[in-house]
Amino acid sequence: MKWLILWATLLFASSAYPAAPAILVMGDSLSAGYGIDARDGWVNLLGQRLRQQGYPHTVINASISGETSAGGRARLPQALQRHRPQVVVIELGANDGLRGLSLTQTRANLAAMIESAQNAGSRVLLVGIHLPPNYGPEFTGKFRALFDDLVRKYRIPYAPFLLEGVALSPGLMQADGLHPRATAQPRLLDNVWPYLEPLLQPVPLAQTPATNTGH
Repeated sequence: MKWLILWATLLFASSAYPAAPAILVMGDSLSAGYGIDARDGWVNLLGQRLRQQGYPHTVINASISGETSAGGRARLPQALQRHRPQVVVIELGANDGLRGLSLTQTRANLAAMIESAQNAGSRVLLVGIHLPPNYGPEFTGKFRALFDDLVRKYRIPYAPFLLEGVALSPGLMQADGLHPRATAQPRLLDNVWPYLEPLLQPVPLAQTPATNTGH
C-alpha cells in the first residue's frame, strides 16, 4: 500500500511539474565553441541569459565542430525524439560552403531539417553565415540566396549573419580567421537573441468563436 501511495505521489508530481521547455541548437564549430572554453560560447551564454530573464527553458547544444548540413540532417530525428524541443536553432551550412559542396544538396538538407522540426511541433530559427569573399561573388551570392529562399518558403525567423560585427574585426577572431574568440561570444548571442526571444513565448490559445444562438 505504501508503494502504491508513493507511485501515485510521483505520478502527480510529474504531471503537476512538467519538464522545462527545451531549445535545441544544431550547429557547427561556431556554436560548439571551437578553440575556446565551451563555457564561454554563445550557446552557453544563452542559457545564462535565459535564467537571468526568468525563462524556464533549458538549452541542449548538439553542435559539432566540422558538421555539415548532411550530418545535421542525419542526427536531427533522434535529437527531436529525445529532447522534444520547443525551439530548434539551425546553424549549419558554413562547412558545406567552405568545402564547395553542392548548394542544391545543402538547401535540400536544411529544408529537410526545417520540415522535420516543424512536423515534430517545434518552432525553427535559421541562423545564417556569410562565406569569405575569396570564394567569388557568384558562389557566395548563391550561398546566401539559398537561406533567403528557405526563409520565404517555410516562413521562419532568420538571423541573417551570426558573425555580424565580428567577422571583419581581427581582434575578435582567432588566428585562423574563421572562428571568433571568447570575447566575441556575447556579440554572437546578441545577433541571435532578437530573433530567438519571440519564439520562447507561449503559443496563444485560439479564441473559440461565439455560438450563434439565433437571437
